[in-house]
Amino acid sequence: MIAKKHIPITLFTLVLLCELYLPSYKLNFAIQFVSLVTVVFISKTSISLRFFKTILPLLSIFLVGFLGYLLDFYPLSATIKDITYFLKPIVVLVLSYVLIKKQNDMFLFLKAIVFIAAFTAFLHLFGIFILGDFRSNSIHELRGDFGLDNFIEIFALYILLFFKHFLGKPIVEDRRWYYVLVVVFLLSIYLYFSRTMLVAFFLVGFSMLGYAKITTGTLKFIGFAFLLIGLLYAYLFSVKIDRNAKGVEAFLYKIKIAPEEIFETKIDRENHKELWDHWRGYEAKRALELMNENPTSYFFGTGYGSLINLKFKAPVGEQDMKYISRIHNGYVFVLYKTGFVGLILYFIFLIKLYLKIYTKKKSEEAYFVDRIIVSIGVFYVFTSLIITGIYIPIDAVIFILGGLLSFDTLLVNKKT
Repeated sequence: MIAKKHIPITLFTLVLLCELYLPSYKLNFAIQFVSLVTVVFISKTSISLRFFKTILPLLSIFLVGFLGYLLDFYPLSATIKDITYFLKPIVVLVLSYVLIKKQNDMFLFLKAIVFIAAFTAFLHLFGIFILGDFRSNSIHELRGDFGLDNFIEIFALYILLFFKHFLGKPIVEDRRWYYVLVVVFLLSIYLYFSRTMLVAFFLVGFSMLGYAKITTGTLKFIGFAFLLIGLLYAYLFSVKIDRNAKGVEAFLYKIKIAPEEIFETKIDRENHKELWDHWRGYEAKRALELMNENPTSYFFGTGYGSLINLKFKAPVGEQDMKYISRIHNGYVFVLYKTGFVGLILYFIFLIKLYLKIYTKKKSEEAYFVDRIIVSIGVFYVFTSLIITGIYIPIDAVIFILGGLLSFDTLLVNKKT
């Protein structure tokens, strides 16, 4: 029997686990929306002005999407799908905010994040080493069978590592379990063989260490990081790496082509090797070409329900599709649907998260919360280039952000 006082964190955990393991986007959105309506209806928890101001850019983007739709009506099914894409992060942020504010226990909230992530990491490793054939399976097979990524593990690892430093007590008291979890997180993160996770791992780490704040030391550190990245790519381009290789070599090939995959737009569509290696760039190129055909769309976008014509049937998901609604580049996605108005609002939202690092801190708790919020902001700045950022269909990180924002107002005025 769940104690009444633990109902909010229990519901939060269940909804988050559904997000991670229920394969249906529609079902997850329905669960989250119904949960929000139910919680708001029965809960007396209020929403602070500070939180409202933080999510206001997202609310505004959501409304702007209707302007483009009103100018050119689209099929209902595609329109509803787009509406849910832009509404979902707002729903999850408010739901997480209300539940965690109702729980009002930061230690319990962060501990729940660590243990949820630990569960997913153990499950991931169990799948790879017990259910799968790690020695003979290719990276593509391992990722296809046991998951492409799981960013909650990255944030859980850093919460585990930094919690005692800021709050004076460990989140896991048993030292043996502490080290076991650190190793499990590191191993699981590595075995996703995800370039996005690899970069996010270092970006979040740098941010948690305080390097997101611009100082002379930070600029030197960034310069050193770019030097190391330059040396890595100098090496990768100096050796021949087989595109069809397996194991680590295949992962190195994916790292090698990562920058041009995003930004290269001069692509021969008939050359399938070139096309798949630069798929993100091709999607963005087609979206911008369609906007160029109707320049007024740059103001308020093409609206909800508008589709991107790929000019050929591509194997997207489980079927061949010529028209797609969502693309990997989140900045171009927001621009296409909501124009420069929406894109500017999206940048405002990300900047608001980042600027919390410059807020005058009243306590170590507030400092720790802001560090994580800023790290999430940095994370979304990067992932918006790769996997649609905050508008990706499956996102556990938004749950963490919503919960943290519930403590943001509480701690900003707390005295040391």
